[in-house]
Amino acid sequence: MALVGLVRVSTQKQETARQHDALDPICVKVFEEKVSGKLTVAERPGLAAALDYLRPGDMLTVHEVDRLGRSLLEGLLVLNDLFERGVAVKVLDGVAAGEHTERSLILDLALALAEDRRRDISRKTRSGLDAARARGRVGGRPTVIDADKRAAILARRARDESIREIARGVGVSPATVHRILSEAD
Repeated sequence: MALVGLVRVSTQKQETARQHDALDPICVKVFEEKVSGKLTVAERPGLAAALDYLRPGDMLTVHEVDRLGRSLLEGLLVLNDLFERGVAVKVLDGVAAGEHTERSLILDLALALAEDRRRDISRKTRSGLDAARARGRVGGRPTVIDADKRAAILARRARDESIREIARGVGVSPATVHRILSEAD
């Protein structure tokens, strides 16, 4: 039986050190991903790679159960898939701490709590942004487009470059290029 770790955070800027500190010493291999836990398995490269690596009798190890998924449905689908493959789950901390070879009320409850926490965080973030907006402050992510980048996007579009070419050349996402071009029209 091999312990295989999964480290997950939701964004590129979040740190994974705490999870690695817990998993690296005990796992033969640790997979990492920086994506939302509410995505499907197919959209989670670290989890997909871990699933490919795991063999029956192995144990997928996570720091807390919400690393498997922040959506109750996705978390349950991951657990069911693991258990059907003969892979156990080891949770190091939190409500569902321990080793699990089948679904249980405590695992289901821990995943439901994780989804509720995610909803609460989203609600509080939206509420905080609304309160700031009411006071005249605009919250959210800082803009990545300054006057020079905007001019470069418009100039490249005038040369009939595609949105993807412009995005790659200017160093922004295609969605950002599309937004700037839509605003210019």
